[in-house]
Amino acid sequence: MVRFLTALCLLSSFACTAFAQDDRVRLEQHEDRISVHIDDQLFTEYIFQGYEKPILYPVIGPHGVRMTRDFPMKLGTPNEADDHPHHKSIWFGHMKVNGESFWHVGDNAGTTEQTDVSVQEDTLRSVNRLVDRDGQLVAIDSRELRFSAQGDLRFIDYAVTYHAVLSPITFGDNKDGQMGIRMHPSLRIKGPVASGQAINAKGDRESDIWGKRASWIDYWGDIDGHVVGIAMFDHPSNLRHPTWWHARDYGLLSANPFGIHHFEEQPDPKLGDYTLPEHESLTFRHRFVFHPGDYQQAQIADLYQQWAQPESAEPAAASDGDDSN
Repeated sequence: MVRFLTALCLLSSFACTAFAQDDRVRLEQHEDRISVHIDDQLFTEYIFQGYEKPILYPVIGPHGVRMTRDFPMKLGTPNEADDHPHHKSIWFGHMKVNGESFWHVGDNAGTTEQTDVSVQEDTLRSVNRLVDRDGQLVAIDSRELRFSAQGDLRFIDYAVTYHAVLSPITFGDNKDGQMGIRMHPSLRIKGPVASGQAINAKGDRESDIWGKRASWIDYWGDIDGHVVGIAMFDHPSNLRHPTWWHARDYGLLSANPFGIHHFEEQPDPKLGDYTLPEHESLTFRHRFVFHPGDYQQAQIADLYQQWAQPESAEPAAASDGDDSN
């Protein structure tokens, strides 16, 4: 039964994707990870064994600069905080999926277990089982990650489709979720080596971006003598676009459409709940941009508009009608 469902998910989720291949990108498949090279230099690795969920680590940006935190994959890096061990570089997962946490790690959290993976040119595709703490299947997701480059810019297009294969899936209102990155400590707004600045698509700055809705956010700062930055995009086809952002001054950035009562300080604790009906699917698409310079030098607003054109992705499988808010 599970093999049949995973095969079906893989076929149905990715049939519409169409990109020109990036000849600068080379993927190598290994037993526990997929290594991604740009111009024969390591860009990142998609690690799908050894942790409670698949992660991308490390991430090497312009000038050969490490863009994400080492902890907890690597211990002892100077100036890194050892907080939040579930913040593993780049990852995907929500705090409340049918009541189970796929954001945290530990005895009270579920796990995301990969069952299938394939590599084709500059793209990897995978199927995963979302399993609760008792080992019961909660849902299946299928993922497509595409890697590309343009000059000194590095891109990761990260698409995830939830499949309600056994029962409806309810995503509970909680601030902790779902497409996340924990950045290099120098990109923090506050901290011993913090040099970061941040802005969202609406012009909110630094700590004021937390909990706000926006199409994109960009952080930038000085790392090892180079000004570099990280932008994260929310696609217009995503549920409740523009999304809310769990954007902390200590280096966490995540796009989360389900945390409305937290972000907007509303009294109803279920205001952000969303239920995906049984046998239906729901897709989220995001883009990471790793760039030299600040957000203006990288022309982040223009890059977002180019990426967000209708032909870049099919519409999401579900919407709640909040897109105009």
